[in-house]
Order: sequence, then structure tokens, then C-alpha cells
Amino acid sequence: MNIAVWLQRMAAADAARPALFLGREQVADYSDFHARAASVAGWLQVQAVQPGDRVGIFMKNCPDYLIALYGIWYAGAAAVPVNAKLHGKEAKFILENSGARLVFTSPGLTEAVNGAGADLRCVDTAGAEYAEAMQAAPVSGPVFRAPEDLAWLFYTSGTTGRPKGVMITHRMLTTMAIAYFADVDQVSAADQALYAAPMSHGAGLYAIQHVLAGAAHVCPASGGFDEAEILDLAAHFGRVHMFAAPTMITRMTSEAKRLGRKGEGLRTVVYAGGPMYVTDIVEAVEHFGPKFVQVYGQGECPMAITALPRHDVQDRSHPRWRERLASVGRAQSVVEVRIGTPEGEFLPAGSHGEIMVRGDVVMPGYWNNPEATATTLVDGWLMTGDMGVLDADGYLTLQDRSKDMIITGGSNVYPREVEEVLLLHPGVREVSVVGRPHADWGEEVVAFVVGEAADAELDDLCNSRIARFKRPKAYICIGALPKNNYGKVLKTELRKRLAEDL
Repeated sequence: MNIAVWLQRMAAADAARPALFLGREQVADYSDFHARAASVAGWLQVQAVQPGDRVGIFMKNCPDYLIALYGIWYAGAAAVPVNAKLHGKEAKFILENSGARLVFTSPGLTEAVNGAGADLRCVDTAGAEYAEAMQAAPVSGPVFRAPEDLAWLFYTSGTTGRPKGVMITHRMLTTMAIAYFADVDQVSAADQALYAAPMSHGAGLYAIQHVLAGAAHVCPASGGFDEAEILDLAAHFGRVHMFAAPTMITRMTSEAKRLGRKGEGLRTVVYAGGPMYVTDIVEAVEHFGPKFVQVYGQGECPMAITALPRHDVQDRSHPRWRERLASVGRAQSVVEVRIGTPEGEFLPAGSHGEIMVRGDVVMPGYWNNPEATATTLVDGWLMTGDMGVLDADGYLTLQDRSKDMIITGGSNVYPREVEEVLLLHPGVREVSVVGRPHADWGEEVVAFVVGEAADAELDDLCNSRIARFKRPKAYICIGALPKNNYGKVLKTELRKRLAEDL
């Protein structure tokens, strides 16, 4: 089944129900939403986009994002959402690697793609082509797609720094949505989904179950995350759900306290994408009340590995409540979760090992990357690369990440990617990038550099090649990198040095 059928059904059942908002302004009801997506699909077909073709979305959060996304699905194509915070050269690689036929862009990002030298047709939502697409003859309904057909191609970097395309199928999205209702939260037509985090990631994935329920979709007028704006919109709409990185919650808590607000109108905040410190979530619950749910997932198993429901997040009566609050919850209904050795052998409860996941929401593989697929999918199990402990009650606690990934403000930074850019400077002989704890962002990027290079020169080099959030916030000159007998850099020693300097 094409996942977009859910939009078609809602438009038929309750056409006049409010659907898309920019700030407080309604820009479409469900009839309009459906009609515009169908017209975009009809236009794509005129452009010779076939079922199974890939179409990119490089846009900031806005109502047209959802129209473009569902238009792509109505046409039977697969969406390739690209984080709007990425550098044009990074977007260029993703779009070209995916074989995207064209890309929908928002003002400002078209220039980023063109400036990177991408030989790709950009359809700017402020331009004449997009206006033409909105007036095109609509398709009668979503093109049929089989459950195993590609719906969403999500690019996630690996330790090599080269992004890999996770193939997300219609079955995976359907299963993820069902798991949401079973394990995370309920949604009704009276609710609103508020998109304060990038729609290219978890926030956009959660649009699906809100379309199924006939909820409204609200994009902040600012196009991003502004604490006061979020609090105002929640109070205005009254039953708001939002997806947030942990750093967003800590910032919202601080701002709400400053303004004397209690989060009126916030119904559910799902947090994921980075470490949430126990003291921070305790403070948030004490201030806002029982509004929070935690999920743990990966692009390879989107939003659906474990969940810590609001009861567990707010509970202070259980003798082990603090341990449970430090966990990421229990396995969601649609997956099996185990702890294993690197070879995939299961370990007993309480053992430290690699987190393994199996179920219908696990990816079939990486796009055109059989080698990475073979090492990540072992005998039907997803080897997540994350390390943790599963207790006897089924609660999973993450202990560390085997891939050295840095999570800053909810966005992933892979050290090798930054290191490769810094090594382009002729004065840099060696470099190692690690994360340093940060009160607001969770972690910040720090580079240990062997060589002679001015900080400003390294900043300029990074700004020309990678997104600003990936740029190191500090460069530490070091005579030699600590290494083991095999020549591997000991990042644990570098992190220890940073901890000693705090």
C-alpha cells in the first residue's frame, strides 16, 4: 500500500478539516492538501518521473514541504529529504548519489545547490515552475506501491564520513505509524503536529500518523526553533504534539521559567536524537507536567526501537525510577531487541554489548551499498553499532556509541567527515575530532590538530565544505595524537583530556 493513501482517505472523509498552517494562519484544509499533492504528482508525471524514481526535497520547514512530500508519494516516486542545514556540497552528494530526477527547494537553498555545481533541476517553491505544478492536472489518487517498495531514502553518515542512503519502504512507514499508536501516543483529529525540528528527519516522519488521524500540521512562521514562538503557538492551538531533541527541551524549560509559562497547550513532546540527562528531564517534568515520551530509533529502524512512555518518564514512586528514566525504555511492539556480541551471538540480561533489532520496520539495506548492508544486517538482525544493557525488566540503557558519533543539538556529526575536511589544510598533519559535553547542545565538536594552522583558516575551510553545525567550536594544538600499538588514535584519551580541562 502506498502510505499516501491515508491522506486521500482523510480528504474524502473530512474535506473541510483544517490541515496546514503557517504560524496561526491556515493555508489548506484536507481537501486542499490532497488536491495540491495530486497536482504536484500530475506535474511530476509530465516531467517523466516514474514510479520508483527518486525526487529530492531540500527545504526548510513549511507547509509546502508536506505538499511536495505527498505529491512525490502520490506519483509513486520515493522522497529524498535533505537536511536544510547542510552545506550545498553535502546536499549535492546526497542528491547525485540517490539519482534524484529533480529536487524541490525553498528560497535560499536553490542557490546552495546550484552554487555547489550540482547538475540537477531545482524547483523552487517561490518560482514559476512550482506554481505551474500546483495548477497541473491532478492524478486520481496515489499510484499503487507494494509494501517493499522504496518510499523514503534517508541519508545517514557512517564512520567513513560518506553518507549512506537508508532505504525506507512503505511497509516500514506503515509499521512505524502503528507502533506509534501502540507504544508512544494516541492522536486525534483535534490535535496539532508542530514542526520545530527538521522535517527531513523524525519530525517529518511523524507527519504520517497525524495525517492518518486528521490532525492539523503547524509550521512555525520563523521556519525554525524559537522557544517563545513554540510556547505561543501551543497556547493558541491547544493540543500540540511536537518532536524535539533533548537540547530543545532544556531550552524550552529555561525560557518557560523565565517567562512564567507552564507550556499551556503542549499535549505531548516526544524526545530523541541524543542523550537526555536525568536532571534535565526531571526539571522539565516538574515544570511542564506529564507531557514527555522518549523514543530510540535509527534511520535504519526509524523511530521504532524502544519507547519510554509518559508514565515512566513522570513516575517517581518506583524504587528504580531513576534508572528507568536514564534508559530509553522498552522494545516497541513491532520489533525484537537483543544485546549481542559483534558476531551476533545473544548475551543474557544485564550484559554489555551491541544493540540488535529485528522486525518489519528494519531497513532492507543501504542504497547501492551491498558491503555496508552485509556488515549491518546479520542473519536478519540490524547491528545498530550502539552499545547498551538490557535489564531483566526489558529496559534498555545506552552506554556508549561504537561509531564515535557526536550529537550536537539533535544533529549527528561524524568525526571522520570533519577530519577529512581539516586535513585539506596544508598546515594540518594529523587531526582527531571528538565531542565535548555542552550544557545547551548536549555535545560540541572539538578538533585536536597536529600542525600549524590558524583557527580562522580552519573555520573558513569548514564553512566552505560542510554545514556550520559540524564546524569545530574549538581547535586544540597538540604535538602528537595518542595512539595504540596498531597506530589507531585513542579518542578515549582525548576525551579524558577534555574532561580534565572542564
